[in-house]
Amino acid sequence: MNVLVAGGAGMVGSHLVDSLVARGDQIIVLDNYMTGSPRNLVHLAGRPGFRLVNANITEQLTDIAADWGSIDQIFHLASPASPVAYAREPIATLMVNALGTKHLLDLAVAQGARFVLASTSEVYGDPLVSPQPETYWGNVNSVGPRACYDEGKRFAESLLVSYQRVYGLDMRIARIFNTYGPRSAVDDGRVIPNFCVQALRGEPLTIYGDGNQTRSFCFVSDLVRGMILLSEIEGITGEVINLGNPHEQTVAEIAAEIIRLAGSASTIDFHDLPVDDPIHRRPDITKAGELLGWSPQIDFPTGLARTLDYFRGVI
Repeated sequence: MNVLVAGGAGMVGSHLVDSLVARGDQIIVLDNYMTGSPRNLVHLAGRPGFRLVNANITEQLTDIAADWGSIDQIFHLASPASPVAYAREPIATLMVNALGTKHLLDLAVAQGARFVLASTSEVYGDPLVSPQPETYWGNVNSVGPRACYDEGKRFAESLLVSYQRVYGLDMRIARIFNTYGPRSAVDDGRVIPNFCVQALRGEPLTIYGDGNQTRSFCFVSDLVRGMILLSEIEGITGEVINLGNPHEQTVAEIAAEIIRLAGSASTIDFHDLPVDDPIHRRPDITKAGELLGWSPQIDFPTGLARTLDYFRGVI
């Protein structure tokens, strides 16, 4: 199978590419390295059937399509995903989720390819319902500091639905909840990378708010397994499916666990909670279980140990 992965040099994208290669697919990765890195895929360099192309999907993709030939599946993960990254590049974030998504969708229609969008739990905003099912419409501030990402993904979802209705596109949407694991950037800015790096350096761990806000973290291998299933199963075109771990913890509990596993003497510094930062984030994964037969398998201490081992080698 010929598969195109946009954003395949990012943390999640590179693990997805590894799984697709193991599945026996021919892979082309498009990435402009705004937040991803070619280092995440260096182990695949020179491998037959694998190509890594420095490309911006907000530009036309006709040359790439002509050069590659037929494409059977497209995975769209090309977007800054951390608050630090999309705050730095808000317009680029909006454009990759709007214009970039359109370009990939046009390619999918021309090629008759199945399309999988990596959407986000951020479409639920600061939810008034917990856990969040796919039927929840969300509580999103369209003019807040997170809007470039939240609304960019909501627009991307709407664009997929419109392409399905107009062109009969075979598409699926994965709403990805907090994910962690090896290959996260040291300066990613999200909770687990921040805490791991600070704990290993013996620095105070930075908690925004009082630490009682909750998060649910899914290890990257579990998430990728869910995305592969979403791409493979027949008869689920048009489905929107949450992928995440429903095990909910407070940010303070997560910080304490990372300090313990790292053997660190770090203390904790508390800072003001950012605007529109969600108080609760927990997926309802009933649908993923019913349609995909999927649930997370990696427990939090095991995933954290693997993540800490990775950061020990890069800081």
